[in-house]
Amino acid sequence: MGIRKLGYVGLDVTDVDAWTDLLGRTLGVGVTHAKSGTDEIALAELDEFKYRLALYPSTEDRPRELGWIVDSPWELDRLTQKLTDAGFAVTDGSAEEKELRGATQLRWFTDPVGYRVELAVGEAKVRLGPDRPAGGPGVTGLGHFVLASPKLGELRELYESVLEFQLTDYRAPGLYFFRCNRSHHSIALANAETAAIHHLEFEHGSLDDVGRAYDRAKAHDVPISISLGRHMNDKAISFYVRNPSGFHLEIGCGGIEVGDDWVPHDFGRSDEWGHHHADANPFASPKS
Repeated sequence: MGIRKLGYVGLDVTDVDAWTDLLGRTLGVGVTHAKSGTDEIALAELDEFKYRLALYPSTEDRPRELGWIVDSPWELDRLTQKLTDAGFAVTDGSAEEKELRGATQLRWFTDPVGYRVELAVGEAKVRLGPDRPAGGPGVTGLGHFVLASPKLGELRELYESVLEFQLTDYRAPGLYFFRCNRSHHSIALANAETAAIHHLEFEHGSLDDVGRAYDRAKAHDVPISISLGRHMNDKAISFYVRNPSGFHLEIGCGGIEVGDDWVPHDFGRSDEWGHHHADANPFASPKS
């Protein structure tokens, strides 16, 4: 498979300081800073690599880029040809963009809902490992995101047929989970009236790390949007907070891995236990 993993997400945000405060006080995640043109951007230190989340100061909150790591230059060329054949215009990233991502090669295109999707070769390790609060490894990396859109069919065609993600499972009437490695999913696609990221997930090293993050969130009055629970399909235990850009940030651990013998299926209800929503669940179904 050409795409190896979710590499990074860039967000335009109206309040970088609020994001930095959430990352630091609740997750123990520090940030470094870099220049992008005339803007100073914040780079979240999720693991030993340069960054997994970039925060760009803006007048609106929206996804700026969704970045996938590709196995090799040959695979990048092959996927570029597939995208071109499917009608997508693929553009080379600038030298400044490659340097910021820590990539040796970078190309991008615009997906059916208007988001910039990047394919990168190479990553830059800049630390042995980030400092974390005492007691455990804390955040260990970027897990997955859920993209909701009225163009579900077109997005499925892009990720499944063109970019060669594999369907792991689904839940009627319109929620699909896809993988590009052994992790249960790196992206999920959902039907919705408006295009948006529903949530972004930060992987944690243990259940204790998730619990400590939950305690810190409660102590600092961070809005917990979905309570602690275990998902039915990937078995991850997590809770969600409402981040300063308005969507959910999932704090989780323990998601399963799957192999080539996995059979896609409708997993029925969303959770084994917990995950009670503070607001209406847009993906609720009679089985939930």
